[in-house]
Amino acid sequence: MALTTHGAPTTATPAGVSLVNDASTWDDLVDARGGHPLQCWGWGELKSGEHWRALRLAVYRNGEPIGGAQVLQRSLPGPLRPLLYVPRGPFADHGEQDEVTARIAQYCRDHVPATVLTIEPDTTTGPSGGPWRRTSNTILIPRTLILDLTRSEEALLSAMAKKTRQYIRKSGREGLDLRLVTTPEGIDQALSLYRETADRAGFAVHGEHYYQDVAARLGARSRLYTAYDDGQPVAFLWLAASRRTAFELYGGMNERGQALRANYTLKWHAIRECRRDGIERYDLNGLLNNGITTFKTGFADHEDLLAGTFDLPLSPIYPLWARGLPAAKRVVRAARR
Repeated sequence: MALTTHGAPTTATPAGVSLVNDASTWDDLVDARGGHPLQCWGWGELKSGEHWRALRLAVYRNGEPIGGAQVLQRSLPGPLRPLLYVPRGPFADHGEQDEVTARIAQYCRDHVPATVLTIEPDTTTGPSGGPWRRTSNTILIPRTLILDLTRSEEALLSAMAKKTRQYIRKSGREGLDLRLVTTPEGIDQALSLYRETADRAGFAVHGEHYYQDVAARLGARSRLYTAYDDGQPVAFLWLAASRRTAFELYGGMNERGQALRANYTLKWHAIRECRRDGIERYDLNGLLNNGITTFKTGFADHEDLLAGTFDLPLSPIYPLWARGLPAAKRVVRAARR
């Protein structure tokens, strides 16, 4: 197993794949190849504190990187070998997606005992042919909405629903203080809004330490925007960002924020900030048939459907996983948060 700490692998493997163990080297590779923020080093470190192990695999041709994948590994119950999971990857140079995916798959077969390799590409097409199986055991929702931030602000506004533009203007006149939050105190304030939102909507959240770790592990790739009214937090929106893509992680507001429509002006502020910083894509992270989806879809005149979820069986007992072993499925559900 070849290791690298500074760019090219020290010893090339037959498949041209190398395990990267240096954070800056890995993140440079992700950014240079247009990778998703869930492929960045900090996200793997965050998940490593939640019973996962992160393997960063770079694919080379003639000594030059063409892509890679951050593979998250987690033990499964009973007789099952571990699950290998690639969130919004592999990533690759243009035209190299199939080659990179095939090389990552071969490396996992040869070097990482597992039940299954599951990938959810950040593309509209998945692996072509071969042993890959499309599966309904989805972790990240493929139906989403991705804004093209290379367009002008006027074009982005024009694509929104009329009511969304009205609420952005209305909430923008409320004198809200919109801040990029980095301090532990600011994070705690956002979490109080998140817990209130979760209680109201009936979904579960992690413990407080997890969200403090999100900020610590992602570092500058964490973008936590909070709206304040008279010095009090009323809404927040938390993103993860790579060089090319911003990805919404969490959001919420209290009753005062609802009354002020603070989530409208806050989201537009985050979009504008990402665009200003040269980010090209803004992913609103999943559309379901609920009120949150109605809110999200007001920000564009289209939807995006990514490739979905694909399994590569790596063990004869893969059918146990595929048939829905209940304890194993809980692992998948936990990975969504």
